[in-house]
Amino acid sequence: MYKYIIRRILVFIPMMIILSMIIFGLAKAAPGDPFTGRILDPTVNPEVFEQQREALGLNDPIPIQYVNWASRIISGDFGESMYYKGRSVASLIWERMPNTLYLGLFALFITLIVAIPIGIYSARNPYSMFDYGATTFGFFGLAVPNFFFGLIAIYLFAIKLGWFPSQGTITGTEITGLNEFFDRLHHMVLPGITLGLAGTASYMRYMRSEVLDVLSSDYIRTAKAKGMSDRNVLYKHTLRNAMIPIITLMGFEFGALLSGAIITEQVFSYPGLGTLFINSITNRDYPIIMAIALLLGVTILIGNLLADIFYSIVDPRIRYD
Repeated sequence: MYKYIIRRILVFIPMMIILSMIIFGLAKAAPGDPFTGRILDPTVNPEVFEQQREALGLNDPIPIQYVNWASRIISGDFGESMYYKGRSVASLIWERMPNTLYLGLFALFITLIVAIPIGIYSARNPYSMFDYGATTFGFFGLAVPNFFFGLIAIYLFAIKLGWFPSQGTITGTEITGLNEFFDRLHHMVLPGITLGLAGTASYMRYMRSEVLDVLSSDYIRTAKAKGMSDRNVLYKHTLRNAMIPIITLMGFEFGALLSGAIITEQVFSYPGLGTLFINSITNRDYPIIMAIALLLGVTILIGNLLADIFYSIVDPRIRYD
């Protein structure tokens, strides 16, 4: 196992290099820079902006710009923001990351506690009214875009019913202690449900399909023939085998939740990495754009590694030698 983990980590190195090249190339392919467009002050001499471009190295050849940027990233320096003057990229990211991390974990929690039980029950009672209802919900969750569902949730539960706030992370800075925790949780309900909707639908359908497949296996019929209770058959034999594809999904899910939060946070005015990323794209703040994109890529790679490790925990037959 340890040798496998080391090999996977070593494979990350060329993958990270390729990923960084793609991210840098896409960022540079966008037209304009922080000194063009709507933030350009017409009262300032254009030569001043040209001098700033030169000082920041924006006039250097693209390969040289990439090498300079990559060398700083390796040393842990993500540079300074071109739009938020005097702020480092790392400080801006670490300031927003907890909000996005909490939102992603909350959405994943909702996804798992809703999708897995529904998927199991649908598999044990196929073609029942509940199963048809769950199938309809699954197609609804996959078909409706997150931003559209978010707008509907704001209209119904925030504006009409007033049950949940429609924006922000906390009511006020004067709230502390346990009240702060529940207030933040209250603010995360609508964006968390919106963010986890598509994942819930996918997990539910995968769980139903896998449990149905495992329940029809010979060793399950043998266990039932020996008099083993349905509860033991389900939890000791069925779920462990059915969870393997779910773990595969979870390896991608956390990175997908963070990237999906980009739109969801914008809809709910939630101050996380998503809103920072959108604002940076609007303002052509290259250092922040590339740092967040690289962070998402690393998150997905780590998620895949953790998924491979959990395979051997769920199914002892899987070994990495």
